[in-house]
Amino acid sequence: MRKLIPFAALILIAACKETTKREPIVVNYPTTKKVDTVDTYFGTEVKDPYRWLEDDRSEETEAWVKEQNASTFNYLDKIPFREDLKNRLEKLWNYEKLGSPFKEGDYTYFYKNDGLQNQYVVYRKKEGGEEEVFLDPNTFSEDGTTSLMGLQFTKDGSKAAYLISEGGSDWRKGIVINSESREIVEDTLVDIKFSGISWKGDKGFFYSSYDKPKGSELSAKTDQHKLYYHELGTPQSQDKIIFGGTPEEKHRYVGASVSEDEKYLFISASTSTSGNKLFLKDLTEPNSELIPILDHTDSDTYVIENVGSKLYLVTNMDAPNKKIVITDASNPTPDNWEDFIPETENVLTVGTGGGYFFTEYMVDAISQVLQYDYDGKLVREVRLPGVGSAGGFGGKKEEKEFYFSFTNYNTPSSSYKYNVETGEYEQYWKPEIDFNPEDYESKQVFYTSKDGTKVPMIITYKKGVELNGKNPTILYGYGGFNISLTPSFSIVNAVWMEQGGVYAVPNLRGGGEYGKKWHIAGTKLQKQNVFDDFIAAAEFLIENNYTSKEYLAIRGGSNGGLLVGATMTQRPDLVQVALPAVGVLDMLRYHTFTAGAGWAYDYGTSEESEEMFNYIKGYSPVHNVKEGTAYPATLVTTGDHDDRVVPAHSFKFAAELQEKQAGENPTLIRIETNAGHGAGTPVSKTIEQYADIFGFTLFNMGYDQLPNQSILKEFKD
Repeated sequence: MRKLIPFAALILIAACKETTKREPIVVNYPTTKKVDTVDTYFGTEVKDPYRWLEDDRSEETEAWVKEQNASTFNYLDKIPFREDLKNRLEKLWNYEKLGSPFKEGDYTYFYKNDGLQNQYVVYRKKEGGEEEVFLDPNTFSEDGTTSLMGLQFTKDGSKAAYLISEGGSDWRKGIVINSESREIVEDTLVDIKFSGISWKGDKGFFYSSYDKPKGSELSAKTDQHKLYYHELGTPQSQDKIIFGGTPEEKHRYVGASVSEDEKYLFISASTSTSGNKLFLKDLTEPNSELIPILDHTDSDTYVIENVGSKLYLVTNMDAPNKKIVITDASNPTPDNWEDFIPETENVLTVGTGGGYFFTEYMVDAISQVLQYDYDGKLVREVRLPGVGSAGGFGGKKEEKEFYFSFTNYNTPSSSYKYNVETGEYEQYWKPEIDFNPEDYESKQVFYTSKDGTKVPMIITYKKGVELNGKNPTILYGYGGFNISLTPSFSIVNAVWMEQGGVYAVPNLRGGGEYGKKWHIAGTKLQKQNVFDDFIAAAEFLIENNYTSKEYLAIRGGSNGGLLVGATMTQRPDLVQVALPAVGVLDMLRYHTFTAGAGWAYDYGTSEESEEMFNYIKGYSPVHNVKEGTAYPATLVTTGDHDDRVVPAHSFKFAAELQEKQAGENPTLIRIETNAGHGAGTPVSKTIEQYADIFGFTLFNMGYDQLPNQSILKEFKD
């Protein structure tokens, strides 16, 4: 294969759109039966004709999935350039990828993928030795759908426990091995969920899970999380409940971590995705009691470090952008906290390593990193390699070197080796990818939302793209759960931009880019702000000639799937294509599935008040598909094993669209089998998914061939 010549030397050959009307692909939608289910909320009856699709174990639902997939793939198979997209994705994807190394015992470990492997492989090497495979998840299952979802070593590195997910499920299995020999010590712990592993010495570890629910483990409600201690050499049935086993200790999410000096166990307990109680237990005393640090869930607080009994906590209590405080384990409640690194105007994330604190601040979603000593004195600002996102600033206390990563929307992630004493770093690894970041540009703009709020958005595209309103554009958003969208490179987005596509990401309210206030402004009775921000972003792109309605697609996953669903039902005229992925789309019933009730902090629930019910019903995508409305061309995507946002959300939404859509735009659903919410999806499946998504998008923007054919010609053998 020839190497890629500079993009500047390529002539962008834009595909001419047909001047005559193209015959649409005829879609024969399966018939979706309707039932007479009706729920009553505060005197209001709400029909739920597709309730039967919630039964993920029924033969009827399984048959419906097969029929819908047959209809969808019959359509996708007719897209003339779909195979070209798949080939291009494979070619660009096929480069070696390396994670930042980390030390455990006598070895340095790292994750590596040689290009198109379905799952990353864990390698290791001793100083001066040869690298060897430590764990290869590609051997866990024939189809690559069993993935490694956690790996934790004992402090001395002699043992490791790892978690696996089968078919994308959030339910995990745990296996313990001898690190040196890689022989299995214990096989297998089961039914672990929403949990890490935290070792206590090398004799046992802490983990969390729920009792296995009655009914379907993929959709039945789970709301009492329990913290267990597993002692090696004993059956799991004898594992001791440390926290969460009583009605008084009932919480939806419970997690624990052991301090680096193994003196303390810290326990976090939450009823929702925001706010937590915090406790400590002295592990040096066999029968020590749990000591409350925080006995309420009004803040997000965790312990980042300790020196003896001195505790360093990160909190947003009375500090929406977070700060670091210190207290003593003997009396750790908030009335004894002292500011260590005060709150600033930018949102704080903290790491520790080499005897220092590293504070990463988001400045308009861009990373800034400062290094402090244990007296709270600023040592230096770490001058990053560019404008973008840095990660991984941290390591063990005794290590004087560690690795961090840097990326942005047009720069593939690279690793850097950092010296904590000098502040100097050198590039440790750079990907050899046939993509030249210099041929692309990212720029940040600020636009005005409906209520006058200024919202930032980063727009990335190939240099030289003419702002003529005809550029295929994907507007991607999330806007929830205090999650921040910071710049990062994506192979699939690189392929999109190669084709002359524009990729735009606004930092919507509901996210965490500007701290807790920004988050709260997009929750509950203010959730409409998120949709308004997204709509205003689309209008900005159109008004400034990046694109037009005919060339604009909106995309988002999970809470972002809700964003897309609400936007397209509120403004069906705004965009040409809608791509809701694994979305929360039935807002009246989301809290009745798996751990969904924990999302009420962001959403509220239909049962808590008449006001909240009316508000939620007013934007719930499933309940706002209107008969006779021309909706955008829509490709709903989900996984049949998604036990976080159950696929019934997507099933119902697709059924509503197919029944009520006016006009010729297709409304399809693509259901990945033996797949979950997204994490651990095999590379082969991911490539197929995006070939379908991008193919559907461009085809419904009117393209009969790819906009940039020169890319394909250049890469043909």
